[in-house]
Amino acid sequence: MRWHVLTIIGHDRPGITAAVTRSLFEGGCNLGEATMARLGDSFVVMVEVSHDSSSEQVAALVRPVAEEMDLRLNVEPAQGRVEPRPTPDVSVTVFGADRAGIVAQVTGALATAGLNILDLRSDVAGTAEEPLYVMHLEGQAREGIDALRQALDAAGVQGVEATIEPIETLIG
Repeated sequence: MRWHVLTIIGHDRPGITAAVTRSLFEGGCNLGEATMARLGDSFVVMVEVSHDSSSEQVAALVRPVAEEMDLRLNVEPAQGRVEPRPTPDVSVTVFGADRAGIVAQVTGALATAGLNILDLRSDVAGTAEEPLYVMHLEGQAREGIDALRQALDAAGVQGVEATIEPIETLIG
């Protein structure tokens, strides 16, 4: 089986996930990791798909659904073997007045301290007059949590409040 990465984006509406996954199942595909989420007025699908054909043939399985629902579709060969997802060991939550550069500054500081981001979600809350940017990250702190805290302090990211907590993973 070959692995492919399928991405779909379109105006959010009920039934996108059901229609896309049904067409993949009926076409003989298996799914790996997937992220499907609403972003603004759009719905985004990112999923690993295994099938014994080319990326073009996988796209052909979903194209009728994409055309019917006015979705943009892209399928690429996976860049390597699909492996089990790394387990996050740290959670970072950042709040601050919404402004350009928060994500770049925070993620840049955390990257210099060895954070491998596995998941990032963000939203804008508050009011139109006083928007509040909220970002939540999970990842692997390769240099430890103290290094992340020090990196954020040293970067001098103004106007944000960050909480950095270990994630306790139960195995067994």
